[in-house]
Amino acid sequence: MKRISFLLCLLSFITVAAQAAPFIDLEKPDATAPDATAPDAILVFSKTKGFRHKSIAAGKAALMKLGAENRFQVDTTEDASAFTLDNLKKYKTVVFLSTTGDILDPEQQDAFEKYIQGGGGWLGIHAAADTEYDWPWYNKLAGAYFLSHPKQQNVDVIVWNKVHPTTSFLPNMWRRFDELYNYKSIQPGIIVLATLDETSYEGGKNGRMHPFIWYHEFEGGRAYYTGGGHTDESYVEPLFVKHLLEALKWTMRRTK
Repeated sequence: MKRISFLLCLLSFITVAAQAAPFIDLEKPDATAPDATAPDAILVFSKTKGFRHKSIAAGKAALMKLGAENRFQVDTTEDASAFTLDNLKKYKTVVFLSTTGDILDPEQQDAFEKYIQGGGGWLGIHAAADTEYDWPWYNKLAGAYFLSHPKQQNVDVIVWNKVHPTTSFLPNMWRRFDELYNYKSIQPGIIVLATLDETSYEGGKNGRMHPFIWYHEFEGGRAYYTGGGHTDESYVEPLFVKHLLEALKWTMRRTK
């Protein structure tokens, strides 16, 4: 009888303990994982080792405003020591805002490559094409390097793709004022969304299909480039600002 009573007590204890214990679904990710509830965040990097665009300040302000209005965190820095893999993992997208010159050392370059290969996003604005000429991987990511530019002037931007979310709302012929880059080392894998009509301005050197906006999926991540953004006025221009927001949203959709 004592043995039976002991077994009944033990069974009762196990039942109560099981009812009190939290349910753990092994098929779902651990909700306490560091990134499970973290807000979406982007890193805006604007270090320059060459020409410095005055509009960087306006660009930062516009991106921070977009973050506040659309509920994602915006961190800004010109400190290349932020380029460690552990730190970059906190961000859905890294924005190169008119960066110029040689801005990352080899270890920082390696961390950024791994970040992209892990599914991270990159958005290059304007002089992001005037950056890291001695880093072939960056040329492949960015899609092209800066060659030259004529004087600032009005241009007709021909929008070829009205399906992609970053250009779907733009007019077929987008008339705007900016500094217009000519490009070199244009990579064959990029998908061009809009071109510059070289008959509408002076100084174009890339011909009929002069790229202005493009994107591609690259080594596991997403890369997007827009040639606009030289002027302060760009960052209060409604169409250009919406274009940046949609580009951020697209690059923030991690592929992994």
